[in-house]
Amino acid sequence: MSTQSTQSTQSTQNKAGLNALLTPEESVLVLIDHQPFQFANLNSHEPTMIVNNVVGLAKAAKVYDVPTILTTVLEERGGLIVQGIQDVFPEQKPIDRTFINTWQDERVVDAVKATGRKKLILAGLWTEICLAMPAIQAAGEGFEVYAVTDASGGVSAEAHDMAVRRMVQAGVVPITWLAVMGEWQRDWAREETIPGAAEVQAQHGGATGVAFAWETQLLAGSARSGV
Repeated sequence: MSTQSTQSTQSTQNKAGLNALLTPEESVLVLIDHQPFQFANLNSHEPTMIVNNVVGLAKAAKVYDVPTILTTVLEERGGLIVQGIQDVFPEQKPIDRTFINTWQDERVVDAVKATGRKKLILAGLWTEICLAMPAIQAAGEGFEVYAVTDASGGVSAEAHDMAVRRMVQAGVVPITWLAVMGEWQRDWAREETIPGAAEVQAQHGGATGVAFAWETQLLAGSARSGV
């Protein structure tokens, strides 16, 4: 079998069944170009929602000890990666590229390969360019690629939608950031990560976070009353 055929088989083998779900031990996350220039023409989603979601995703990766690689394009002109992401990984300097396609920058690819992990999770701006290009290429090179659609966005709703459709045709799995965290947690008996997951949900989970805080309040009240 040729290398190309082997890679194609690898990139589509785990699309169903338990092995299709994410685990922290197999995952590597790459956050691409969440910079002011890209946000300036983000029209597929409310920009503050994307900021909320991608920062929540970054924090979740930290909770589950998932290797995370940050990258920007032409940082000097496009601006620094949003502060919320940088604050999660203060020690990491984002890889600044000239390539539009992240997967053509050997530094990024080498950083991903150094983790030894094959479930590649991507989020980026814009969906139709800076997310789709590396997702499609990596899927053809043996990685199981997951595109976090609500931590990414395009210049229009149509651009985002067409990009997601195109990635799906290439074998990329669309997923949302809370679904990623849910699959990483998988079992509530995994108690060591529950406090971190709860904090991420409280800060970034919207109504879910509010409901969780309410439940915690009720439980605390029951404990005080001896119920």
